[in-house]
Amino acid sequence: MAASKKTKPVAKKTALQSSRMWLMYPPKLIKHPVIWELGHKFAVTTNVRQASVTDEIGIVCLELEGPASELTASVKWLKKLGVNVEPVELSTMES
Repeated sequence: MAASKKTKPVAKKTALQSSRMWLMYPPKLIKHPVIWELGHKFAVTTNVRQASVTDEIGIVCLELEGPASELTASVKWLKKLGVNVEPVELSTMES
């Protein structure tokens, strides 16, 4: 009798999306590891494209990649924290 092979269930691949956004932090969040938490709370990859931080404000251009539902949830979480989130307008040269 031949031994039957057990196969692992095939995981559905979720289409990944990418989004660039500007994050503006209020002073109370300047020293808070927001981007680190974001990458641990949600199934997203974070990529800081540009940043400027002072004692009064933090401005970060962040690229996120992950399933659409995770991108949406992560933006909601950022806004709930008090981070202003705006989409990055790419020029025709960059797109």
